[in-house]
Formats: sequence, C-alpha cells, structure tokens
Amino acid sequence: MPELFSIVEKVRSKNAGPFWLTVDIFCGSPAAYARVASGLSSARVATLFKVDPATLKRFDIADLNVVKFSLLRPAIQGTATDRDMHGAGWAPLLAEIEIN
Repeated sequence: MPELFSIVEKVRSKNAGPFWLTVDIFCGSPAAYARVASGLSSARVATLFKVDPATLKRFDIADLNVVKFSLLRPAIQGTATDRDMHGAGWAPLLAEIEIN
C-alpha cells in the first residue's frame, strides 16, 4: 500500500487557534481525492493522533480536492507543555500513513 504523501500534492498542518489544530490534505486531482476520501477513515486518523474520535472533525471538500481534519490540541498553544506551538509537526505523521 502506498503512503499518503505519494498520492497527494501536499499535507499541511497548522494552528486553528489556541485550542485546535488543522491538517489539510491537498489531493490535486479528483482521482486522488476519491482515493484519499474513501481510503482514509476518521477512526484511523484519530488513532494515529491519539485523540478521541468523537472530537475529531472531518471535512471532505470535493470541489477543492481537499480532505481536512481538525483536532483538539493536546496542550493549549503557548503553554509550558505545548511542544509544537505552530502545529507544523502533525503533517508528517499523517503523510506517512498507508492508504488502501
């Protein structure tokens, strides 16, 4: 099975405020979007990021060929326990997941 980064154009993560992170998967084509949308479950993403699946938000945006996930930050941004203040470290974790 191929890894996500070999199918899509870009995987990006960033802040979505002090309490949330967003991970965007830019698929680049309708075919890649269809493969990612059907082959990557929210449950797998929740397991990968070690978050409660009930708090993970998923947005499938077919018109833009984008799949987006929003999740609660493990620590509030900027606190002493926050290890990734800009949220950039989450994208590589998802980029290496295998897609069916």
